[in-house]
Amino acid sequence: MIVANIHNAKTNLSRLIERAEAGEDVIIARNGKAAVRLTPVTDTVSPACRPDGYPAWMGSLAGEIAIAADFDAFDADIAKAFEASDVSEKGQ
Repeated sequence: MIVANIHNAKTNLSRLIERAEAGEDVIIARNGKAAVRLTPVTDTVSPACRPDGYPAWMGSLAGEIAIAADFDAFDADIAKAFEASDVSEKGQ
């Protein structure tokens, strides 16, 4: 196990990272007390992807959601309400 104070860790960060990647336990201490541990990041953290490159969760609700045929149908009452409003076309 390697214990380095913060000043030493700043000076030798590249070396400490190499040693952590090699499997050594690297601790960084503040005022002689262990504060953090350097650990390598593994490749198993990456999210699962579909063959097309998109994340696996995308499209998971395919076929589960239905949109009504008249979803975007024009409603005359709503159009009248917009026309009657006090807000100008340019905004306020």
